[in-house]
Amino acid sequence: MSTDAEPTSDVLEEYREQVEHPLYQLFMRYGEGNRRWFVLGVITSTLARFLSLVPPVLLGAAVDSIFRGDEAFTIPYLPQSYIPGSEMGQFWFAVSLMAVAMVGSAFLNFLRQSSLNLFSHRVKHEVRTATYQQMQRLDMSFFNEMQTGELMSILSNDTNRLEQFLDDMMGNAIQLIVLMLGTAAVLLALNWQLALVTLLIVPTSAAFTYWFMRLAEERYAEVRGSVGDLNSRLENNLNGIQVIKAANTEDYEDDRVEEHSYEYFRLDWLALRLNFIYRPGLQALTSLAFIATFIVGGIWIVDGTAPGPLTGTLSAGELVTFLLLTQRLVNPLAQMGNIVDRYEDAKASTKRILGVMNMPVSIQDSEDAVELADAEGRVEYDDVSFAYEEDAQDYVLEDVDFEVEPGETVGIVGPTGAGKTTILKLLLRLYDVNEGAVRVDGHDVRDLTVSSLRQSMGYVGQDNFLFDGTVSENIQYGAFETSQEEIEAAAKKAQAHDFITKMPEGYQTDIGERGVKLSGGQRQRVAIARTILSDPSILIFDEATSAVDTETEMLIQRSIDELAAETTTFIIAHRLSTVRDADTILVIEDGEIVERGTHDALLAADGLYANLWRVQAGEIEDLPEDFVEAASERVAQQGVGDED
Repeated sequence: MSTDAEPTSDVLEEYREQVEHPLYQLFMRYGEGNRRWFVLGVITSTLARFLSLVPPVLLGAAVDSIFRGDEAFTIPYLPQSYIPGSEMGQFWFAVSLMAVAMVGSAFLNFLRQSSLNLFSHRVKHEVRTATYQQMQRLDMSFFNEMQTGELMSILSNDTNRLEQFLDDMMGNAIQLIVLMLGTAAVLLALNWQLALVTLLIVPTSAAFTYWFMRLAEERYAEVRGSVGDLNSRLENNLNGIQVIKAANTEDYEDDRVEEHSYEYFRLDWLALRLNFIYRPGLQALTSLAFIATFIVGGIWIVDGTAPGPLTGTLSAGELVTFLLLTQRLVNPLAQMGNIVDRYEDAKASTKRILGVMNMPVSIQDSEDAVELADAEGRVEYDDVSFAYEEDAQDYVLEDVDFEVEPGETVGIVGPTGAGKTTILKLLLRLYDVNEGAVRVDGHDVRDLTVSSLRQSMGYVGQDNFLFDGTVSENIQYGAFETSQEEIEAAAKKAQAHDFITKMPEGYQTDIGERGVKLSGGQRQRVAIARTILSDPSILIFDEATSAVDTETEMLIQRSIDELAAETTTFIIAHRLSTVRDADTILVIEDGEIVERGTHDALLAADGLYANLWRVQAGEIEDLPEDFVEAASERVAQQGVGDED
């Protein structure tokens, strides 16, 4: 449903800001099992770029020795004893080395791309799955703050940008470093004075790149944040499309999506505009290096003397080598813009990923946690007090105290916002109590493993989520080893078998995303069947019949009554008829138990429960004035985030 609340990722900002050297951290966390591929990529990148320097050097030597005959045939760093004595031998030697270098470079580039791509895709896979696993284990408060679109942006867009950097740009960066070092070594060996003129571009480009990176880091962080906001808005609107159509607010939502899309465009354009300055500027600098080398070297050869403060001689072959190697620097140095661009992009994305990975998980197993095996279903709340915020002054629940024996049914009722759902969230250990204890079979839930605790419980809410798939798959979810006969038996107990068999393909009918092809009552009964199949020791029904019609409520109530006969059952209800036959009814008001007893006893007590019953019976004129005033205050104070 569309709301005015804007998507926010503030909950992650604190943890993102704590991330230092994000790509290094990520490499250390997730690169360990794949480092052999990374090392192979580094080695082959280095060797491939080294071999690419061989042809220009050989060509320069051939010009001076073989074609002009001015100099002896020499190759930097190669012993003279390896070089043939005759000119024709030297010619074929140079041709052979060139061929080996070119073919070898091509083969090594194949290995480089294969190994680095394998490394990057494996890292992306591990990062994405690890981030998803971390998200699943984060506390419910995290999901209360985060928008689904923001989380999808992290799992999809950010991991893809990381992979793109690791795929190509890392290999290019390695080759650029090798190219610069190798070129510098060759040029310095040939003529160190002219080499200084050529290599002046390196510190100049480094300073220019540093300036760019300082500006780009902040801009790319803003771009990544705006992508999450846009995804959240789109996801929010697509989920609420029925409400948008019913409210005739398509134009309003068009404007909101356009606003978010324009903000993404604006921030992305600012980042791109910075690139439009950096990339041509870097290309201009490298071109100036080539021109300076040509001018100085050309004057040196034409005049026959070293220009200015330079000394010594320079051959035509050496100048050819200088110009070829300098020209080879132009394109790779110009590509530094792409490398830095992708680096900053990947850095911003990695900080978002690690921000999630660094978030603490408060609901987790203690070191000495024990398994809850064969739970009987005895539940105890021992003076429980709870607040959603750690530093909150007012508790949502205060001094909640009751016991439930195995097989008993407990109804929990009260005004909206009283804290009914919160009580059972503590039983499921979606949150931990601030004071007191919640116990199952005598064990504090904090001393049990989370998996065994929740495995002993079945939960049916007001709006149960169904997955895109068949009816059978949804009933079987969580009990994957069960047979079709068991699935159908659970559906019969949930009063769902009859409508399922009337569907086009029966239990194999695809129900669509979120079960959109089913009615609300049908979705509820499929959810109840799913719970029955899991065979829990404790059942929780949270407003399970509040959103269905009277006939469907009757069918669902029959399912609940049959289940509750043999299982410890908690029923949260606004419709008091749902809990009329409960063994005990707890009446909650302002986070406290204000009444408890059976239906008849509570009516006789003529308190809050009796007044709520009168409301549902339509006996409005019999309500006391103080109850009406209290109800008015509660309605006025209720906020969007209030817990029931």
